[in-house]
Amino acid sequence: MLLRMLSFIAAMLGAGAPQAQDFPTRPVRIVVGFQAGGGTDIAARVIAQKLTDALGVTFIVDNRPGAAGNIGADIVAKSNADGYTILMANSTIAIPSLSAKLPFDVKKDFAPLSNIALGPSVLLVNPSLPVTDVKGLVALAKAKPRTLIYGSGGVGNVTHLAMELLMSMTGIEMTHVPYKGAAPSVVGLLSGEVQLLFAGIPGVLAQISAGKVRALGVSISQRSAALPNVPTIAETGLPGYYAASWYGLLVPAGTPKRSIDILAKHIGTVMRVPEVKEKMLAQGFEPVGDTPAQFGKFIGEEIPRWEKVVKRADIKPE
Repeated sequence: MLLRMLSFIAAMLGAGAPQAQDFPTRPVRIVVGFQAGGGTDIAARVIAQKLTDALGVTFIVDNRPGAAGNIGADIVAKSNADGYTILMANSTIAIPSLSAKLPFDVKKDFAPLSNIALGPSVLLVNPSLPVTDVKGLVALAKAKPRTLIYGSGGVGNVTHLAMELLMSMTGIEMTHVPYKGAAPSVVGLLSGEVQLLFAGIPGVLAQISAGKVRALGVSISQRSAALPNVPTIAETGLPGYYAASWYGLLVPAGTPKRSIDILAKHIGTVMRVPEVKEKMLAQGFEPVGDTPAQFGKFIGEEIPRWEKVVKRADIKPE
């Protein structure tokens, strides 16, 4: 009788005691395939600190730059599928058609966690160009085929593909001048070397405010908080237009569902924290924080959409 009573008490005490956390129980690595200080790295560090606070284990940002992010992606694709290695990817991972051969399969080797943020671009023209909206630009380009010159941050860069998408949806033809980076392309626009381009919003806000460039439209489906008076391109008579950099978290395929669920739940919670939203907006990002299913659907739509643009523009894979 005494033994039964002791066993009952022990069982009750055990039931009432807090259960040990089964995941994560040790540091989690977030691999970034780009240099520290860039958009992908900044997004990773914002989320890493808050996940550390929320889950009580350290989330470490590990920069592995090279090959347009593919070195970092390959590291994660070949890591143990246990939830302790995460990739902070950006939109380049959804454009595999730009690479002749990848050491991983984007569709098969990763499982989605969450799209953290969008990095919209804005369509800019030099003030000397006599257009004030997208419709006017399209009309001018149709009247003067291949005479308008647009710049970009480089062949295959999202600023290049965004313009190729615009041309494919409107049937216009323009001449492309690729630069070695976003900043030189903006200098080219200011000097009149090129007449228009897409650019990341944070880097051109000062020029827009000073009237040195004219903003015609934002590349995503909602207006940017940083440019509330600038319509989206879809609003200006081109429904369905959408082009953006994005920053999202992926894990190796085969990661246990429980680990994915725990990570996704806390990522969603973190992305609703006002401080996190403010930090994202301050960097020119539009916070997202969606579910694994939503992010997976998003990537599944991005890949074929950009593949069509790359093929139409005849951009050769490297």
